[in-house]
Amino acid sequence: MADKRDGQMGRALRRGAALALALVGIWGAGMTADFSALEAGVALWGERARPAALLEGQLGWSPQEERLTGWGRLLLGQSALLSAGEELISPASPVPEGEGEPDPQVLDGDGEDQEEPDLQPSTQDGDIVEMTGQGKEASQYVHQGGIYLYNRTGKELDASVLSTGTVDVSPGEGPQILIVHTHGSEAYSQSDGDTYEESDPYRTTDCTHNVVRVGEEIATVFRAHGFQVIHDTNLYDYPAYNGAYERSLAAVNQWLEEYPTIQVALDVHRDALVGSQGEVYKLVSTEAGEKVAQVMLVVGSDENSGAHPRWQDNLAFAVLLQKELVRGYTSLARPIVLRSSSYNQQVCPGSLLVEVGGHGNTLSEAIAGARLWADNVARTLLTLKEE
Repeated sequence: MADKRDGQMGRALRRGAALALALVGIWGAGMTADFSALEAGVALWGERARPAALLEGQLGWSPQEERLTGWGRLLLGQSALLSAGEELISPASPVPEGEGEPDPQVLDGDGEDQEEPDLQPSTQDGDIVEMTGQGKEASQYVHQGGIYLYNRTGKELDASVLSTGTVDVSPGEGPQILIVHTHGSEAYSQSDGDTYEESDPYRTTDCTHNVVRVGEEIATVFRAHGFQVIHDTNLYDYPAYNGAYERSLAAVNQWLEEYPTIQVALDVHRDALVGSQGEVYKLVSTEAGEKVAQVMLVVGSDENSGAHPRWQDNLAFAVLLQKELVRGYTSLARPIVLRSSSYNQQVCPGSLLVEVGGHGNTLSEAIAGARLWADNVARTLLTLKEE
């Protein structure tokens, strides 16, 4: 411990000396330098870089440009115009050395979400920030053949996990697909003027404006491809949020008992991402010129209870769907997330949790993304039906 402290103190002294020399150099250069071109470049660059510091560590999003360097930040301090653009370039809190980039606080969705999240209403349009979730070759991601898995469990995994399980889904006659909503009252931003009466922030019991509406759009697309779909429109998170998974599990088991032909059970949600400064993030992809909500598959595991021995088969099914999604669209699919909870996916190997956008997205963006996602998934399921 003493050696470590000595090393840290030495690095701090060296950096302090370097900083002092740099400031002297900047003061001298600032007497004659023309910062106008640099200021214009920073203003343009800042529009693209704003979410980077918050999002890269959690979701793998990268603008593909370098972030502002230490030297650049020193330049900011010497120019009032440049300093005015600092909020655009780096609105997040400073990051202590060695702790990585700050993450958005995952309040719902790919979190364990067993207790009700505390979402605060957005008061300004500027509080909503667009981003595109993508995988990266680092951190807790494993990847293979263009498929990225964000491992949110304590399991030590490598890329082989993406090809370990078996796809045990073979749609036949009778109802093949079940859609439920453990958190059916989850709703979207009203920033586009599509208003609803809230039961809680970003939640409503009006099923024409919450994720139940999104589930019906998915069901409609599946039916257009010839599948028989059971869409359970009950709200299992209202009036009580806690215990919703137990209530939806009882319902799913009843549906499976009534219709044993069901091969696919989809629990449709929307995600929720909030930055350290209170920013609300919307998850978007541009497909064929249209801005749509991204979709994410969440796979449960046996880590919490041990009662989900076939979780790798569920993962294999998710990987199969994801392969076709990444082939068909630029960035519609966010990386798959593996979590510790089972999310009731032990009921059948074709069971998945589906996150359509986040609470910063609009309902129209969610519907558009859900329809594209469902069309691609339906085509994949048809190939399984033919085998």
